[in-house]
Amino acid sequence: MTRFPQPDPSAIGGVPTAPLAFLPDPARLFATRAKRLDFLAGHSANLGPWLAFLGRLSDLQARLARDLPPATPLSPERVQLARESRMPPLDRRAEATDPQLHDILDRVLTAAADLEMPDPARMALLAVSSAPLGDRHWLLENILSDTVPEDSVAPHLFAALAVQLHMARRAATLEARQLVAIRTGVCPACGGRPATSSVIGVGDLDGVRYAACACCQTQWNEVRLTCLCCGSTAAISYRSVETTEATVRAEVCGDCDSWVKILYQNKNHSLEPVADDVASLGLDLMMKDTGLRRGGVNPFLTGF
Repeated sequence: MTRFPQPDPSAIGGVPTAPLAFLPDPARLFATRAKRLDFLAGHSANLGPWLAFLGRLSDLQARLARDLPPATPLSPERVQLARESRMPPLDRRAEATDPQLHDILDRVLTAAADLEMPDPARMALLAVSSAPLGDRHWLLENILSDTVPEDSVAPHLFAALAVQLHMARRAATLEARQLVAIRTGVCPACGGRPATSSVIGVGDLDGVRYAACACCQTQWNEVRLTCLCCGSTAAISYRSVETTEATVRAEVCGDCDSWVKILYQNKNHSLEPVADDVASLGLDLMMKDTGLRRGGVNPFLTGF
């Protein structure tokens, strides 16, 4: 394990004022993720089959995103109330009963039936497909509240696919300029937690950090050298499996003993917030031995 006891020196310097948020383009986002997962699958001897399976599921999401009718936008009154209250306009808990989400879950289950998948996943798919409405609601509610039980990870996988697609479509109907910052580590669109954060390398925003929402896929600006779990700036350090040149690292907070992965897209533009989170499972296993708490949310890594 490589440790960086001091803050990342590349974070120091003049950085322009960055837009608060970038809203998702669902079809493009999931297609990009599928392509990245497929690439990573071909370069991982241990995780290849799992990454390839997730790539097929992400491609399924991309296809549904292209084929579904437009999502229903929020009312202007709802958006304005959220701004005035400094709250995210999308209410994650209320979405669990949205008929559009349940319709998307149906579509996900139907389309997934034609995919090649491991036997445990096939059994979970059949179980969710035959589950009554109450059980499906429970699965969706757990994903929306980031509380997936470790003894039922497989069925929650399919619920997560539906939630990601539904919430990304809902977020895409918003206007980024109407969003307001909530607090550190909280998505301004839906109130979700980050999967990872990324230091981007795009034009004037080179070196700026954006957190990626695990729920609605919105990316929002966060100050670097700041813990995304507690907001502390006092005891941030970095760890990696490889060397000081690693492009995926654990950003560790010494105040709350938690960590979230940070991806350096300014060094590797191909990195994708969710795909490379899964592909860097070795970092999770290393950090698990430290006793520190993983702060990033990713239903594809539940149980690790």
